[in-house]
Amino acid sequence: HDMSLANNKYYTLVVVLIIYWLATFISLKGMSWVGKVAKIGGMVGTIIPAGLLIILGIIYLATGGHSNMDFNSSFFPDFTNFDNVVLAASIFLFYAGMEMGGIHVKDVDNPSKNYPKAVFIGALITVLIFVLGTFALGVIIPAKDINLTQSLLVGFDNYFKYIHASWLSPIIAVALAFGVLTWVAGPSKGIFAVGKAGYMPPFFQKTNKLGVQKNILFVQGIAVTVLSLLFVVMPSVQSFYQILSQLTVILYLIMYLLMFSGAIALRYKMKKLNRPFRIGKSGNGLMWFVGGLGFCGSLLAFILSFIPPSQISTGSNTVWFSVLIIGAIIVVVAPFIIYASKKPSWVDPNSNFEPFHWEVQAQPATANVSASSVNAPRPANATSAHTGGTTGTSTANPGATASNAATSGTASSGSASFGSSSASKASPGTGDKDKDAPKS
Repeated sequence: HDMSLANNKYYTLVVVLIIYWLATFISLKGMSWVGKVAKIGGMVGTIIPAGLLIILGIIYLATGGHSNMDFNSSFFPDFTNFDNVVLAASIFLFYAGMEMGGIHVKDVDNPSKNYPKAVFIGALITVLIFVLGTFALGVIIPAKDINLTQSLLVGFDNYFKYIHASWLSPIIAVALAFGVLTWVAGPSKGIFAVGKAGYMPPFFQKTNKLGVQKNILFVQGIAVTVLSLLFVVMPSVQSFYQILSQLTVILYLIMYLLMFSGAIALRYKMKKLNRPFRIGKSGNGLMWFVGGLGFCGSLLAFILSFIPPSQISTGSNTVWFSVLIIGAIIVVVAPFIIYASKKPSWVDPNSNFEPFHWEVQAQPATANVSASSVNAPRPANATSAHTGGTTGTSTANPGATASNAATSGTASSGSASFGSSSASKASPGTGDKDKDAPKS
């Protein structure tokens, strides 16, 4: 009965939408405990279940449980089989997010030594969780019954039945769904912060009376609802899960391709930048090796992610390629369109979002243009008309504002307006605050 429900596309669609929109409306309430739930979601929904699954597998084998896995076969997959390589591309998703640890480099003691150590420890823990967890599922579930969407809960259910604790199955199911709040509220807060800095239209900066980013949450929910309708056109729940996983991998890998190539390019464009952590003590050889290896691996996985895996019935190839290609194009192109349409009025004056390094570097140059326009020679009649016939000289500070230019004694009304437009084109925090701007 449980298996038939899990394979029912319409049942799964309804449950997914109910849970997601419930999480969305809870997030809109702005309750203080929602933040706490989101913070512990990763622990309750990932770490604890993974550890419990591995422990149950060990107990099962230690007490004489029958293993459905052939331990005499090769430990490594057959990479000569192209189908295995295609499905393995989704493994990149396991490590997605590790790069976020880079924001904590400045908070680490001796980052050149301790940060790489932390990365390798994190990678090792990730490998152990997924490898040992997969072994635990392979031990309790026959190979022919393994399913991408059901096996985790089926595995827990089988183990709990073995130890006569079937009542734990609903609890673990709730724990696994616990992380939904993190994925609903977390990303929207990041988009909200960027939007207030002037990179999103005012529509996305609207909040409810509790200060929650309501419009972003609604747009996010609508996008999830539209994607969920793929349940109707895909042949099975498993194929739906696989195509969304592949789309996620493709989008992540685009970011990784940019990240690896950008790391190499910045070594040449920003040679003198003070880096808290640096790959290679001197020269750029090690950066080329690490960045190049990451780029090539990401590019290979990116290409393979478009190929339907033969192990899963994915239905129409037209639907498969259309969803992946159109979905990737929309997500990649949309930010460029929004950025090209950016207006100064989009900036929230209360935003404390630090400008990007190219914006910081552009501020002095913009101010200098304004200053030079203020001090530029003017026709005698224009000057006399503005100053009452008097002439003189003055020097504008690089951070001068439009009002300073207007009161300098030699600036015409035209130069004052030009200085105002120059100042407005600079990023938030120009003027006297330029000297305090970050030089990252």
